[in-house]
Formats: sequence, C-alpha cells, structure tokens
Amino acid sequence: MKTGSGKLFDVAVIGEINADLIVMGNTVPSFNQVEQIVDEAQLVMGSSAVIFACGCARLGLKVAFLGVVGADFFGTFMLDSMRERGIDTSSVKINPTIGTGLSIILNTTDDRAILTYPGSIPELRFEDIELDCIAECRHLHLSSFFLLDRLRPDVAKLFNIVKEMGISISLDTNYDPMEKWDSDLANILPSVDIFLPNEKEAIEISKTKDYHDALIRLSDQVGLVAIKLGAEGAVVKTRGEELIYQRAHSVAVKDTVGAGDSFDAGFVYGYLNHWPVERALKFAVACGSISTLQTGGTSGQATVEIAQDFIDNHMNERR
Repeated sequence: MKTGSGKLFDVAVIGEINADLIVMGNTVPSFNQVEQIVDEAQLVMGSSAVIFACGCARLGLKVAFLGVVGADFFGTFMLDSMRERGIDTSSVKINPTIGTGLSIILNTTDDRAILTYPGSIPELRFEDIELDCIAECRHLHLSSFFLLDRLRPDVAKLFNIVKEMGISISLDTNYDPMEKWDSDLANILPSVDIFLPNEKEAIEISKTKDYHDALIRLSDQVGLVAIKLGAEGAVVKTRGEELIYQRAHSVAVKDTVGAGDSFDAGFVYGYLNHWPVERALKFAVACGSISTLQTGGTSGQATVEIAQDFIDNHMNERR
C-alpha cells in the first residue's frame, strides 16, 4: 500500500545494524577473573539507525531499511525484530563472511560504558544501496556516519543522487570514535535538510566552544539544525531565524540508550507532516523523554497519542 504521497515508504533509513546486550547495575568491571553480580540483563535491538527506524514505525510512518548483517544469530535476531515492528528489510544485505555487530552496554544509575564489536557495521558499501528503494521514499535518514567506513567516502555522491530525486535528507552523525570529526562533512552538509547532532557532536564538528556558536555556524551549511541537550531538552535553528529552545520535562529515567534516536524520529515525523518547527521540536523532546522510561532503545518508544498526551500534561513551558 502506498503512502498519501504515492510512494511505498515515508522514510528510508541507511545505517548500522547491531544488537545491544544491556547490563544494569552499579558495578565497575574488574579483571583477574573476578565475577560480579548485576541487577538485570537484556538482549535488545541496538544501533542508532535501527532505533530511529523503530521510532518512526511506532509513530505510524512506513519505513524501509538499507544496511548489512552477518548470517548469524544476532543478524537473524535483528532482522526478525525489525520486521515485527513493521520495518521493510528487503533491502538489507546478508553477508555470510562477517559477523553482525554487537554492543555490550553497562548501565549504572547515571552513566554507561559501551563495548562494541563492529562486525558488519562498517561493511555497508555504496554498491549495497538500492537506489530504487530510496526512490520509493519521501525522506532519507542516515545514522552513525562515522562508523560507516566503506560507505562514508561515497555519502556525498549518494546524497547528491537523492537530492536529484527530490527526496529530503536528515543526518545524525553520532559520535566519531576516532575523534577527527571531519570525513568530508563540508561537502555533505549542504545536501542535508535536517542535521541532528547532540551537543558534543555539534561543537566538535563546527569547531566551536558552545552549542550557541555551533548552531550559528552549522545553520550556514544546513537549513535546519536541531541539537540535543540531553536532560536539558533541545534547541533548533533554521537559517535566518532565531534559536528555539525546548526544555525537557523531568522523568524517572531507567535507560537513556536511544533517546536521541527517538528524538530524531519525532522530529522527522513533524517535518514530514509540515508542522511548524516549534511544534516538531516539542514533539521530538517528548519522544526522547518517553523512551528513557524503559530499558533499551525501542521498548518504550512513543506512539503519536502517547507523545501528545505527554506534551499536554507535562510540557507547557518553553525555556
């Protein structure tokens, strides 16, 4: 069934696919074969791109995913879990020569440590991207730019093709583990319609000292920049307009994994529905906040109704 725009999908998502093994407890790992007890452990869907895709699907958008997994248990787990959420995975490539990525996340009360086996994460190539699938979408979102080693040199070319198709683009680079913060972004950002970094990422990419300066500099390259500020909420700037802040409502946080990706999904939902920026921002902050109430990036994601109810009851103030 086609969307109201006549396309098969609302959003195409390109990015990494990995499972998350989340361990909960106020425990610091110790070597020398020391065994320690934790409070909880769950195997859940991981990766920024997948969590974003699930957030979009939960909000009622039709989503297609483009990525690569290994022919193993974690790959099967991820693909089955994505399909259960209504995500089309027919454009995901299965590579039997590599293992699917896995992150082991130790969550404490107010912080987390992450160990990641990259596996299939950096193996997605431009040749793996089915452009016919993207052509059937209204919008393209790319996550974890700095982890996509084989695709990254061709992202500028990919985005130029997508723009020629008349399709809007959003980008969340996520953290750069090499901490170089470049990789041709100067040639990539002008093709992006929505840039969605967090505060640290925005400052590093823009080479500024705070998010105010980062917003000003980045909005010269991208028409709309939304910076996530964690528990403080988020801030948006469109080119030539004033900054718009949205304070986050305090919630009983259980797990912050994927909160930024749920924010992204909420913002893209508002964008595709042609909402005013302020309304899309408030909705996105609600989606991000709600996701922290459950363990894992996808188990607590909001529907439109849940997010709107949260806004009506908790988010009547703007900073």
